[in-house]
Amino acid sequence: MLLLDPAGSPQDGMLFCPNMKTFFMKKLNENKWMANPGILFLFALSICLVSCLNWIMEKPSFVLREIILSPSSFTEVNLLLGLDVQNPNRFDLTLTSFEYVVFLNNENIGTGRLEKEILVPSSSTTQVQVSVVAKFKDLGGSLKTIITGHDLPYKIEGKASIKTAFGSRYFPFSKDGRINLKNL
Repeated sequence: MLLLDPAGSPQDGMLFCPNMKTFFMKKLNENKWMANPGILFLFALSICLVSCLNWIMEKPSFVLREIILSPSSFTEVNLLLGLDVQNPNRFDLTLTSFEYVVFLNNENIGTGRLEKEILVPSSSTTQVQVSVVAKFKDLGGSLKTIITGHDLPYKIEGKASIKTAFGSRYFPFSKDGRINLKNL
């Protein structure tokens, strides 16, 4: 049943339905997000800020600086890799996890994982040492190149987790190059 406005006068030709008010109040009570639009706005804003992290943060880069050989048995050798982690951002980064695969002379020699968190200050380079346990049979021609001191092609790939003041982010990385063993 449709009625005119409770005051009895039509306003802009609108009709009044007493059940309509009850219907909207029930819907408003069922949906708390509609009752407090501020909470909905803050939620949407936080989602936008996290999704814009890609625009704000540049990926750090990893460069192999040195390789230190340390035989651990007759069949295995521990390679200590000196990496430079370069942070191009204007804010500090924390490297929370770092999993990697190391290739020397295009041969997979081993994998590793960095267990501790490392702070990389803004616009700077931090030196990190990571280890890889490799079997002598996996080194193949790489061992000869290391001993003779020639340039050694390398590739490091994996994934890293970075924490900033703006949030956390996982990203894959891959870095290849040549290390001059004569200068070490």
